[in-house]
Amino acid sequence: MKLGLGTVQFGLDYGISNQGGQTTENEAAGILALAASKGVQIIDTAVLYGSSEQVLGRVLPANHRFQIVTKTPRFANDRADGQVLEDACLRSLNYLKQDSLYGLLVHHADDLLAPGGNVLMERMVELKRRGLVRKIGASVYTASQIDGIMDRFAIDLVQLPVNVLDQRLIRSGHLAKLKKAGVEIHARSVFLQGLLLMEARDLPPYFTPVRGHLEDYHVYLRERGISPLRAALGFAAGIPEIDVIVCGVNDRMQLNEIIANAAALDPADFARFAVTDEAMVDPSRWQTGDRGGGR
Repeated sequence: MKLGLGTVQFGLDYGISNQGGQTTENEAAGILALAASKGVQIIDTAVLYGSSEQVLGRVLPANHRFQIVTKTPRFANDRADGQVLEDACLRSLNYLKQDSLYGLLVHHADDLLAPGGNVLMERMVELKRRGLVRKIGASVYTASQIDGIMDRFAIDLVQLPVNVLDQRLIRSGHLAKLKKAGVEIHARSVFLQGLLLMEARDLPPYFTPVRGHLEDYHVYLRERGISPLRAALGFAAGIPEIDVIVCGVNDRMQLNEIIANAAALDPADFARFAVTDEAMVDPSRWQTGDRGGGR
Protein backbone atom coordinates (compact mmCIF):
# COMPACT_ATOMS: atom_id res chain seq x y z
CA MET A 1 0.00 0.00 0.00
CA LYS A 2 1.22 3.50 -0.87
CA LEU A 3 -0.15 4.94 2.36
CA GLY A 4 2.08 5.64 5.38
CA LEU A 5 0.92 6.65 8.85
CA GLY A 6 2.02 10.01 10.20
CA THR A 7 2.05 10.23 13.98
CA VAL A 8 2.53 13.89 14.81
CA GLN A 9 -0.99 13.85 16.31
CA PHE A 10 0.15 11.13 18.73
CA GLY A 11 2.47 13.66 20.35
CA LEU A 12 1.06 17.11 19.60
CA ASP A 13 -2.21 18.98 19.10
CA TYR A 14 -1.52 19.65 15.43
CA GLY A 15 -3.21 20.93 12.26
CA ILE A 16 -5.21 23.97 11.21
CA SER A 17 -8.41 21.92 10.86
CA ASN A 18 -7.84 19.60 13.81
CA GLN A 19 -10.68 19.97 16.29
CA GLY A 20 -9.99 16.78 18.24
CA GLY A 21 -6.72 17.66 19.96
CA GLN A 22 -3.92 15.20 20.63
CA THR A 23 -4.78 11.55 20.03
CA THR A 24 -5.13 9.43 23.18
CA GLU A 25 -2.84 6.44 23.68
CA ASN A 26 -5.79 4.06 23.57
CA GLU A 27 -6.86 5.48 20.21
CA ALA A 28 -3.25 5.44 18.96
CA ALA A 29 -3.11 1.71 19.71
CA GLY A 30 -6.35 1.20 17.79
CA ILE A 31 -5.06 3.20 14.84
CA LEU A 32 -1.90 1.08 14.67
CA ALA A 33 -3.89 -2.16 14.83
CA LEU A 34 -6.14 -0.99 12.01
CA ALA A 35 -3.17 0.21 9.94
CA ALA A 36 -1.47 -3.16 10.32
CA SER A 37 -4.62 -5.02 9.28
CA LYS A 38 -4.91 -2.86 6.14
CA GLY A 39 -1.32 -3.37 5.02
CA VAL A 40 0.13 0.01 5.99
CA GLN A 41 3.89 -0.44 6.35
CA ILE A 42 5.49 2.96 7.01
CA ILE A 43 5.16 4.84 10.29
CA ASP A 44 6.53 8.39 10.30
CA THR A 45 7.54 10.17 13.50
CA ALA A 46 10.15 12.66 14.72
CA VAL A 47 12.04 13.91 17.74
CA LEU A 48 10.20 17.21 17.32
CA TYR A 49 6.73 15.61 17.40
CA GLY A 50 6.29 16.04 21.14
CA SER A 51 5.79 12.67 22.82
CA SER A 52 5.06 10.78 19.59
CA GLU A 53 8.08 8.45 19.83
CA GLN A 54 7.35 7.63 23.47
CA VAL A 55 3.70 6.92 22.71
CA LEU A 56 4.64 4.64 19.84
CA GLY A 57 7.06 2.77 22.06
CA ARG A 58 4.28 2.12 24.55
CA VAL A 59 1.58 1.04 22.10
CA LEU A 60 3.43 -0.75 19.27
CA PRO A 61 3.02 -4.54 19.50
CA ALA A 62 6.28 -6.38 20.09
CA ASN A 63 5.88 -8.41 16.88
CA HIS A 64 4.82 -5.57 14.58
CA ARG A 65 6.02 -5.36 10.97
CA PHE A 66 5.96 -1.61 10.56
CA GLN A 67 8.92 0.23 9.07
CA ILE A 68 9.62 3.29 11.21
CA VAL A 69 11.05 6.57 9.96
CA THR A 70 12.12 9.25 12.41
CA LYS A 71 13.98 12.54 12.19
CA THR A 72 16.78 14.38 13.90
CA PRO A 73 16.51 17.35 16.24
CA ARG A 74 17.26 20.84 14.97
CA PHE A 75 20.92 21.84 15.03
CA ALA A 76 21.97 25.38 15.93
CA ASN A 77 23.85 27.39 13.30
CA ASP A 78 27.47 26.29 12.95
CA ARG A 79 26.96 23.62 15.61
CA ALA A 80 26.47 20.49 13.54
CA ASP A 81 27.45 17.73 15.92
CA GLY A 82 27.64 14.10 14.90
CA GLN A 83 27.53 12.88 18.48
CA VAL A 84 24.38 14.86 19.19
CA LEU A 85 22.81 13.27 16.11
CA GLU A 86 23.86 9.78 17.19
CA ASP A 87 22.68 10.31 20.76
CA ALA A 88 19.30 11.49 19.45
CA CYS A 89 19.02 8.43 17.20
CA LEU A 90 19.83 6.08 20.08
CA ARG A 91 17.32 7.90 22.27
CA SER A 92 14.69 7.49 19.55
CA LEU A 93 15.41 3.77 19.34
CA ASN A 94 15.05 3.54 23.10
CA TYR A 95 11.75 5.46 23.14
CA LEU A 96 10.43 3.40 20.23
CA LYS A 97 11.72 0.13 21.76
CA GLN A 98 13.32 -0.83 18.45
CA ASP A 99 16.68 -2.31 17.51
CA SER A 100 16.85 -0.40 14.23
CA LEU A 101 15.02 2.14 12.08
CA TYR A 102 13.88 1.95 8.49
CA GLY A 103 14.74 5.59 7.94
CA LEU A 104 16.52 8.48 9.63
CA LEU A 105 16.00 11.94 8.12
CA VAL A 106 17.60 15.26 8.94
CA HIS A 107 14.45 17.14 9.95
CA HIS A 108 15.64 20.54 8.75
CA ALA A 109 17.39 20.20 5.41
CA ASP A 110 19.32 23.43 5.90
CA ASP A 111 21.23 21.69 8.72
CA LEU A 112 22.85 19.54 6.04
CA LEU A 113 23.59 22.53 3.82
CA ALA A 114 25.10 24.66 6.60
CA PRO A 115 28.82 24.54 7.47
CA GLY A 116 29.50 21.20 9.09
CA GLY A 117 26.59 19.47 7.40
CA ASN A 118 29.00 16.83 6.16
CA VAL A 119 29.62 15.88 9.82
CA LEU A 120 25.94 15.02 10.21
CA MET A 121 25.86 12.98 7.02
CA GLU A 122 29.05 11.12 7.91
CA ARG A 123 27.53 10.10 11.25
CA MET A 124 24.32 8.97 9.53
CA VAL A 125 26.37 6.87 7.12
CA GLU A 126 28.11 5.33 10.13
CA LEU A 127 24.78 4.56 11.82
CA LYS A 128 23.67 2.89 8.59
CA ARG A 129 26.90 0.87 8.44
CA ARG A 130 26.27 -0.32 12.01
CA GLY A 131 22.80 -1.56 11.08
CA LEU A 132 20.96 0.93 13.26
CA VAL A 133 19.37 2.62 10.24
CA ARG A 134 18.47 1.17 6.85
CA LYS A 135 17.96 4.38 4.85
CA ILE A 136 19.22 7.93 5.41
CA GLY A 137 18.16 11.24 3.96
CA ALA A 138 16.36 14.48 4.71
CA SER A 139 13.01 16.15 5.06
CA VAL A 140 13.01 18.90 2.43
CA TYR A 141 10.78 21.80 1.47
CA THR A 142 12.23 23.44 -1.64
CA ALA A 143 13.84 22.64 -4.95
CA SER A 144 17.02 24.45 -3.94
CA GLN A 145 17.36 22.23 -0.87
CA ILE A 146 17.00 19.12 -3.02
CA ASP A 147 19.65 20.38 -5.44
CA GLY A 148 22.03 21.33 -2.65
CA ILE A 149 21.74 18.00 -0.88
CA MET A 150 21.99 15.89 -4.02
CA ASP A 151 25.06 17.83 -5.14
CA ARG A 152 26.83 17.03 -1.87
CA PHE A 153 25.53 13.72 -0.60
CA ALA A 154 24.20 10.30 -1.62
CA ILE A 155 20.83 9.85 0.06
CA ASP A 156 18.35 6.98 0.09
CA LEU A 157 15.15 8.65 1.27
CA VAL A 158 13.50 12.04 1.14
CA GLN A 159 10.27 13.42 2.56
CA LEU A 160 8.73 16.42 0.81
CA PRO A 161 5.50 18.40 0.52
CA VAL A 162 3.14 17.89 -2.40
CA ASN A 163 -0.58 18.50 -2.79
CA VAL A 164 -3.15 19.91 -5.18
CA LEU A 165 -2.16 23.49 -4.33
CA ASP A 166 1.56 22.88 -3.88
CA GLN A 167 2.80 21.37 -7.14
CA ARG A 168 6.16 23.16 -7.17
CA LEU A 169 8.35 20.07 -7.06
CA ILE A 170 6.35 18.38 -9.82
CA ARG A 171 6.59 21.36 -12.15
CA SER A 172 10.28 21.93 -11.45
CA GLY A 173 11.13 18.33 -12.33
CA HIS A 174 12.59 17.58 -8.90
CA LEU A 175 10.40 14.55 -8.26
CA ALA A 176 11.68 13.08 -11.51
CA LYS A 177 15.27 14.02 -10.59
CA LEU A 178 15.02 12.25 -7.24
CA LYS A 179 13.44 9.15 -8.74
CA LYS A 180 16.08 8.97 -11.47
CA ALA A 181 18.71 8.97 -8.70
CA GLY A 182 17.00 6.04 -7.00
CA VAL A 183 15.79 8.03 -4.00
CA GLU A 184 12.68 6.78 -2.20
CA ILE A 185 10.11 9.58 -2.01
CA HIS A 186 7.67 10.05 0.86
CA ALA A 187 5.06 12.76 0.28
CA ARG A 188 3.67 14.73 3.19
CA SER A 189 1.18 17.59 3.53
CA VAL A 190 -1.19 16.05 0.98
CA PHE A 191 -4.09 17.74 2.81
CA LEU A 192 -2.04 20.90 3.46
CA GLN A 193 -2.73 20.51 7.20
CA GLY A 194 -6.42 20.05 6.44
CA LEU A 195 -6.77 23.21 4.36
CA LEU A 196 -7.81 21.23 1.28
CA LEU A 197 -10.59 19.55 3.26
CA MET A 198 -12.13 22.80 4.51
CA GLU A 199 -14.87 24.76 2.78
CA ALA A 200 -13.56 28.07 1.45
CA ARG A 201 -16.00 30.01 3.64
CA ASP A 202 -14.43 28.48 6.76
CA LEU A 203 -10.86 29.55 5.99
CA PRO A 204 -9.08 32.00 8.30
CA PRO A 205 -8.72 35.54 6.89
CA TYR A 206 -5.05 34.88 6.11
CA PHE A 207 -6.13 32.79 3.12
CA THR A 208 -8.29 35.49 1.52
CA PRO A 209 -5.91 35.73 -1.49
CA VAL A 210 -6.76 32.14 -2.48
CA ARG A 211 -10.34 31.94 -1.23
CA GLY A 212 -11.80 32.37 -4.72
CA HIS A 213 -9.34 29.85 -6.11
CA LEU A 214 -10.41 27.29 -3.52
CA GLU A 215 -14.08 28.02 -4.17
CA ASP A 216 -13.47 27.20 -7.84
CA TYR A 217 -11.68 24.02 -6.79
CA HIS A 218 -14.63 22.85 -4.66
CA VAL A 219 -17.07 23.64 -7.46
CA TYR A 220 -14.92 21.52 -9.79
CA LEU A 221 -15.03 18.63 -7.32
CA ARG A 222 -18.79 18.86 -6.75
CA GLU A 223 -19.49 18.86 -10.47
CA ARG A 224 -17.55 15.61 -10.82
CA GLY A 225 -18.81 13.95 -7.64
CA ILE A 226 -15.36 13.85 -6.05
CA SER A 227 -14.99 14.53 -2.34
CA PRO A 228 -12.15 16.79 -1.15
CA LEU A 229 -10.62 13.83 0.70
CA ARG A 230 -10.74 11.65 -2.43
CA ALA A 231 -9.25 14.41 -4.56
CA ALA A 232 -6.36 15.16 -2.19
CA LEU A 233 -5.40 11.52 -1.81
CA GLY A 234 -6.04 10.53 -5.41
CA PHE A 235 -3.91 13.40 -6.70
CA ALA A 236 -0.90 12.31 -4.64
CA ALA A 237 -1.48 8.59 -5.28
CA GLY A 238 -1.47 9.24 -9.01
CA ILE A 239 2.01 10.78 -9.04
CA PRO A 240 4.22 7.90 -10.20
CA GLU A 241 7.40 9.11 -8.50
CA ILE A 242 5.84 9.01 -5.03
CA ASP A 243 6.44 5.80 -3.09
CA VAL A 244 4.61 6.60 0.16
CA ILE A 245 1.93 9.14 1.09
CA VAL A 246 2.30 10.05 4.76
CA CYS A 247 -1.06 10.91 6.33
CA GLY A 248 -1.66 11.76 9.96
CA VAL A 249 -4.95 10.83 11.61
CA ASN A 250 -6.62 11.48 14.96
CA ASP A 251 -8.74 8.34 15.11
CA ARG A 252 -9.62 5.07 13.42
CA MET A 253 -12.56 6.56 11.58
CA GLN A 254 -10.26 9.00 9.80
CA LEU A 255 -7.85 6.21 8.88
CA ASN A 256 -10.68 4.08 7.47
CA GLU A 257 -11.86 7.04 5.39
CA ILE A 258 -8.36 7.65 4.07
CA ILE A 259 -7.85 4.01 3.14
CA ALA A 260 -11.22 3.95 1.35
CA ASN A 261 -10.30 7.02 -0.71
CA ALA A 262 -6.65 6.34 -1.52
CA ALA A 263 -6.97 5.08 -5.10
CA ALA A 264 -5.09 7.09 -7.72
CA LEU A 265 -6.56 9.85 -9.86
CA ASP A 266 -4.87 11.52 -12.82
CA PRO A 267 -2.80 14.38 -11.34
CA ALA A 268 -2.96 16.21 -14.68
CA ASP A 269 -6.65 16.84 -14.02
CA PHE A 270 -5.65 19.06 -11.09
CA ALA A 271 -2.75 20.94 -12.67
CA ARG A 272 -4.72 24.18 -12.98
CA PHE A 273 -5.28 24.38 -9.23
CA ALA A 274 -1.59 24.82 -8.40
CA VAL A 275 -0.78 27.95 -6.38
CA THR A 276 2.59 29.65 -6.86
CA ASP A 277 2.41 31.96 -3.82
CA GLU A 278 4.62 30.21 -1.26
CA ALA A 279 3.02 32.18 1.58
CA MET A 280 -0.17 30.24 0.88
CA VAL A 281 1.32 26.74 0.48
CA ASP A 282 4.15 26.76 3.04
CA PRO A 283 2.66 26.29 6.55
CA SER A 284 5.81 27.63 8.20
CA ARG A 285 4.90 31.03 6.75
CA TRP A 286 1.26 31.02 7.74
CA GLN A 287 0.10 33.75 10.07
CA THR A 288 -3.27 32.44 11.16
CA GLY A 289 -3.01 32.57 14.94
CA ASP A 290 -3.78 28.82 14.93
CA ARG A 291 -1.76 25.88 16.19
CA GLY A 292 -1.32 24.60 12.64
CA GLY A 293 1.28 27.14 11.51
CA GLY A 294 4.46 25.11 11.31
CA ARG A 295 6.06 22.16 9.66
